[in-house]
Amino acid sequence: MGEQNSGGRKKPAKATKKAAVKEPVVKQVAPKKAVKKSAPVKKATAAPKKAAAAVKDVPAAKTVAAPPKGESRTALVRRARRINRELAEVYPYAHPELDFENPFQLIVATVLSAQTTDLRVNQTTPGLFAKYPTPEDLAAANPEEVEEILRPTGFFRAKTKSVIGLSKALVEQFGGEVPGRLEDLVKLPGVGRKTAFVVLGNAFGRPGITVDTHFQRLVRRWQWTAESDPDKIEAAVGALFPKSDWTDLSHHVIWHGRRICHARKPACGACPIAPLCPAYGEGETDPDKARKLLKYEKGGFPGQRLNPPQSYLDAGGKAAPPLGAG
Repeated sequence: MGEQNSGGRKKPAKATKKAAVKEPVVKQVAPKKAVKKSAPVKKATAAPKKAAAAVKDVPAAKTVAAPPKGESRTALVRRARRINRELAEVYPYAHPELDFENPFQLIVATVLSAQTTDLRVNQTTPGLFAKYPTPEDLAAANPEEVEEILRPTGFFRAKTKSVIGLSKALVEQFGGEVPGRLEDLVKLPGVGRKTAFVVLGNAFGRPGITVDTHFQRLVRRWQWTAESDPDKIEAAVGALFPKSDWTDLSHHVIWHGRRICHARKPACGACPIAPLCPAYGEGETDPDKARKLLKYEKGGFPGQRLNPPQSYLDAGGKAAPPLGAG
């Protein structure tokens, strides 16, 4: 900044020297407005502590740094882990959003969830499991009867073929039990790595990253990776976190993608991690308009599960209605 004095015409050399010494001090300390402008960023960064109760308490971030250009590997790891920690505060009750009571129900429900919502699967599987409670029952089922039950999930013929084939493989190769190893799971009909990790993480407590469409979208928005192949995304993101974090990380990211960071219109103005997001501004930044975009419990609406965990209900979440209700 140039040396401009409000009073300064020409002054004796001593006075000029005095002003020269004092002025930088005034200029360095004075810009109170500049301090105020950066304050919202700090506030938004701390916001997830309040947001654990309700996203509506999160102040909108007016100014957001875009970290990644030239971001070091160490900085990326720190930013990624901080995002996960803050999402854990916002969604402390995050869980798999498919209803299941055992590994068999979970693997079938996960296969059925392709190209439809978890809600639609949850509304359909009670009828399926009531009629075919075990792999042996489903393996011997009449395909036409199964198709009729699965019709609401879409692609019901292909899905019928998959779940019957899956059940036959479980009976013939694993004694009617769902295996707890990745290499065995991926050999089953209709089961890829994504489905296998859902089962391993949530039925067997073995860490895995679930790379669904929400996960892919968010990790690229956050510039954790530029990969588009699910297996490469899994490897790149897995390298940023301890293995023990992988399952919960998957829940946090997927929940955030469903509730706030939507595909078409992310609710940026209601996002608790806005200060850490290089894609801030892709969606609605006005706080009031952004709040109207919130889904499920964050917007006061029912979630995806008919029978959610008690922790979700205690946090204010609502169970989804059964098929045909309302």
